[in-house]
Amino acid sequence: MMIEIATVLFPVVLCALLGAIWAHTRTGYDSDFVSRLVLNIGAPCLMLSVLGQVDIDPQVFGQTALACVLVTVLMTLPGIIVPRMLGDSVRTYLPSFLFPNVGNMGLPVCMLAFGEQGLALALAFFMMLSVAHFPVGILLAGGKDAGGLSGVARMPIMYAILLSVILVISGARLPEFLNNAVALIGGMTIPLMLITLGVSLYGLQVSGWGKAFLYSLIRILGGLAAGLVVCWFMELEGVARGVVLIQSSMPVAVFNYLFAVRYNKEPGAVAGLVVVSTFLSFAFLPVLLAVLL
Repeated sequence: MMIEIATVLFPVVLCALLGAIWAHTRTGYDSDFVSRLVLNIGAPCLMLSVLGQVDIDPQVFGQTALACVLVTVLMTLPGIIVPRMLGDSVRTYLPSFLFPNVGNMGLPVCMLAFGEQGLALALAFFMMLSVAHFPVGILLAGGKDAGGLSGVARMPIMYAILLSVILVISGARLPEFLNNAVALIGGMTIPLMLITLGVSLYGLQVSGWGKAFLYSLIRILGGLAAGLVVCWFMELEGVARGVVLIQSSMPVAVFNYLFAVRYNKEPGAVAGLVVVSTFLSFAFLPVLLAVLL
């Protein structure tokens, strides 16, 4: 069992560690460029290559997407109540409860734990959260300063999501020449996500470690509790249940920090949540994987 868990987590930790080492050498790493590359090219191609080839029950795919919505709704409660109880800004901390790192960490963990089917279902979870993360995250962080939502409609990942859903529902397959192309490009996505995560964690300026620990604990354990409730309510079993529980208990997404920096919403405090929750998740994931595997 420990070998299985190490097999899942070691590539994730190694890639993130390589990113941190790279940042330590001060060689230079354009995280903004890489993030745009992954978001606009890599992630859409990864979705199309996986969902355009894997055999997956559309009903299970839809259930996983719905589970993401329900988990996010449940996490709204602690995201509003806890900051108010502690006298903090809800708009600063709520995104960290709603939007975990289901991309950089969630996708590789689900892929390594459950194979191609796990990755496909993890992408369903990722797709639903991506649809909400950018408009909602930007509006919460920036308010009126964030402008309209017209930019969201120009994001390639939205069209990749639409086409991927069509492929899953219809059972259609991409032509081999096109699938080879998107598979080749999409292959860069997960390694770059993890390396960028390591670079980002190394460079974050953190404040309020004690509060960050409390919020991070609530984010991870609260997410797991929400996932368990949703899995019980929807009667999810097998790989779908495992994916929902893993994705629900992921740490705070780095994009929350980027939004906080962009709109000056206590970036140091949000950075603390990203760093502390990520390290907590590395300690927590072996326990969760031991139960799931």
